[in-house]
Amino acid sequence: MKAAFISDIHGNAVALEAVLLDIEKKGVDKVYVLGDLVFRGPEPKRSLELIRSLHTDVIKGNADEWVIRGVREGEVPENALEMMNRERQWTVEQLDASDLDYLQNLPAELTTNVGGFEIAGFHATPDSLFEVILPDAANETIKTKLMHRTDAQVYIYAHIHLPYIRYIGGKVIINTGSVGLPFDGMPKASYGLIEVENGNLQTSIERVSFDNKKVIDLYKEVSYPNADMMTEIIKDGKI
Repeated sequence: MKAAFISDIHGNAVALEAVLLDIEKKGVDKVYVLGDLVFRGPEPKRSLELIRSLHTDVIKGNADEWVIRGVREGEVPENALEMMNRERQWTVEQLDASDLDYLQNLPAELTTNVGGFEIAGFHATPDSLFEVILPDAANETIKTKLMHRTDAQVYIYAHIHLPYIRYIGGKVIINTGSVGLPFDGMPKASYGLIEVENGNLQTSIERVSFDNKKVIDLYKEVSYPNADMMTEIIKDGKI
């Protein structure tokens, strides 16, 4: 049994297509999506169509919440607030009412079973779409923030765009990284892969190349607000 966990597509349909092709080649049985589907990328509509075509479990991220109701003071640096709301408005204009309803009604977390292993999935933490838990957080912080709601064997989340795998108290903690906007200096899409065979559990972070130049060109072609900053992230894989 193979399960892929993807997240933080951020309207980058080019990267998403590359990841879905990689997933297909690996013979993955099911894909789960952990949020941040459309905001800050040049192809929000096409990204959402690709996600919905999977007919799978999808949960909400903070950027999906922003698309629905806007970015509020205190949620981002003050000097970024105006621009991010301009980006949000552009994104909303690319979507229709059914798309917005879909984003609004997404659940906040998921629980599933992969080959006998219980999996708890969420975007940032079980209690928040916005809280940041970094790869170097103390074990006790991870236990308190990520592992307190359910007794799973694997906890998997996204949000920080920094993929990693850790082991604490016999449990596995995975961050998927980002499909569309990697922040770790490697300009490749990232997702988490879980494989169970004969009771053995294998976890990995997969990195997938995509046509970065095509994405950069798309930001300019669609006159995306803040295109200069976003294309630098796509080019360098860091913010």
